Amino acid sequence: MERPSAETLAQIPLFKRVPAEDRARLGTLSHLREYGRGDSVFEDGDPPDFFIFLVSGRVKIFKRAPNGHERILNLVGAGGLLGAVAAYESRPFPASAEAIESSTCLLIPQPAFFALLEERPTLVRGLLGSLSIRLMELTARLAELTGGRVDSRFARLFLKLADQMGTPDRGGVFIPMALSRQELADLTGTTIETCIRIMSRWGKDNVVHTDKDGFVILDRAALETLAEQSS
Repeated sequence: MERPSAETLAQIPLFKRVPAEDRARLGTLSHLREYGRGDSVFEDGDPPDFFIFLVSGRVKIFKRAPNGHERILNLVGAGGLLGAVAAYESRPFPASAEAIESSTCLLIPQPAFFALLEERPTLVRGLLGSLSIRLMELTARLAELTGGRVDSRFARLFLKLADQMGTPDRGGVFIPMALSRQELADLTGTTIETCIRIMSRWGKDNVVHTDKDGFVILDRAALETLAEQSS
């Protein structure tokens, strides 16, 4: 069982304001686990035995309907915390998590983490500082993805994905993530009909092309212009 290095712990945003001595104690309690693309990190209804931090890679959080359809709720990148509320409240995970690329997670046993919080107030203060900053970042991100015009929200989503995982390829910036029109609509808070209209128009205008295994951004400048429009 591989233990995390001090450098690995320091890279996780939630632990950046935690004293080095407290991070070292966390390191003795936790371990790293590798996941391949398509591997399940946890399933809807599983008990939250660990606090799970994503060290590297990408994970999707989703709900699976009785008919097998998946609704993506969130895409989590390196540094993110998975299923935090469930772990804190000791209730089953309300959704599933799956690696969409090779990923490494840091797992801290829930009882041991709670015990350490009671033992070390400096750890609590450091976590509260990091959580406050994280909350402000998430509030700003929520406003970006849900506020303003629908096509602006789509533009901000594709710019975010391009920055997180885009690579120069296919005449533009390739995003290796195949999302359905319904999933895109879910991520931007709109209807599938609106999503179809926007993606069809962007395809015709050579802004964003849809491939079977992802998307190609051909005109980033157009997306940046749309992203700045609020009404």
